[in-house]
Amino acid sequence: QVELVESGGGLVQPGGSLRLSCEASGSNAGWHAMGWYRQAPGKQRELVAKITSGGLANYADFVKDRFTIARDGAKNGVYLQMNSLKPEDTAVYYCNLLRFSINYWGEGTQVTVSS
Repeated sequence: QVELVESGGGLVQPGGSLRLSCEASGSNAGWHAMGWYRQAPGKQRELVAKITSGGLANYADFVKDRFTIARDGAKNGVYLQMNSLKPEDTAVYYCNLLRFSINYWGEGTQVTVSS
């Protein structure tokens, strides 16, 4: 069983920054990819960014040049540095881990961008 715990969400003004962290525990050895998805009210969950175990990162077009995903070796997880935040970035952000074709999800952390 894999457990994912997110942290770092909150309220920030437009143009501000937040850093989300995801720590993986349990039987997570051999994972293929970890990443972040988000879901805004009334919308489907969408990919924000993901990184493979080999370090290859992919980003959604709407966050390129603003967000950075990286592995966090100390926490056995990943973090997402979010800069130049916009009101449309407001959503619940979920950590995801893909291992042996099974997707695992965290409970989500709320990010609200508002003045």
